[in-house]
Amino acid sequence: MLIASARPHDLSRAQSAERLRDPSLAREPYVFSYFKGNGEDGLHLAYSEDGLVWHELNGGKSLLQPLVGRSKLMRDPQIIIGPDGLFHMVWTTSWNDQVLGYATSKDLIHWSRQRGFTPLNHEPTALNLWAPELFYDAKTREYLLFWSTTIPGRFPATDRSADNGRNHRIYVTTTKDFRRFTPTRLFYDQGFSVIDATIVRDDRRYVMIFKDETRWPEAKKNLHYATSDRAAGPYGAASAAITSNYWAEGPTAIKIGGRWVVYFDKYREHRYGAIATSDWTNWEDISAQVQFPEGARHGTVVRVSRAVLTKLFELK
Repeated sequence: MLIASARPHDLSRAQSAERLRDPSLAREPYVFSYFKGNGEDGLHLAYSEDGLVWHELNGGKSLLQPLVGRSKLMRDPQIIIGPDGLFHMVWTTSWNDQVLGYATSKDLIHWSRQRGFTPLNHEPTALNLWAPELFYDAKTREYLLFWSTTIPGRFPATDRSADNGRNHRIYVTTTKDFRRFTPTRLFYDQGFSVIDATIVRDDRRYVMIFKDETRWPEAKKNLHYATSDRAAGPYGAASAAITSNYWAEGPTAIKIGGRWVVYFDKYREHRYGAIATSDWTNWEDISAQVQFPEGARHGTVVRVSRAVLTKLFELK
């Protein structure tokens, strides 16, 4: 079990800057984007050198206030680095709306004008648009933009299987420039309510990790994955559950050393968990080794340059 030398909020900017000058810190650090509460105050960031212990940035204060959507929330913020060198971020703007938020940044500090996308205009009865994520497909040179949505009556066999009348499936559109989008299509449906999808590339295949949102007749609420030889799918059958007898959501994954680490929100326990694998078959629960800022919810991980992190330490 890893014991941290200081809790995340105990590190001053001066101490953080001193750590950055340590010559042993050769690899790129990690940044974790997350929200607190209901997402009212916007984007929060944390950083880690080892992918285990995460320290608040900006004194734990929000770096970006949400401005788009009916409820103007910033839940489930997901950030990737595009081939243009920009950070691209998408987020959930409301519990009951069809608008997803989008903005870009060069440094995670100064952000573009926030835009609201409505890729489900052709589905007027859609109840929501949750947990949008981006994945850049280098083969096709386009971004996949995908999320979970309930469209009442679309999958009647499982209409009574999830909470509050929700019966989600994953939908996707693609874009090269975030101006023009391909028609939205069903992305993942294996006969159960599914939310919180994320995609990683593992050598020649693509892995989608997601949450089985089934509540009745027997609660699932655990994480699974499916694979494809193309980023755009189709993705196959769901694996066996990779999380245990607790409710997990909001997975995000990154490869550290020779193994994949999947972080997730143990939302009923109000804390973060993590599992690790080198072969996608044998999993180790490393939840006891990870430390996240208090109150962190449904975040995503990205590698950043040392220069980007240095600038984040200079925030006042």
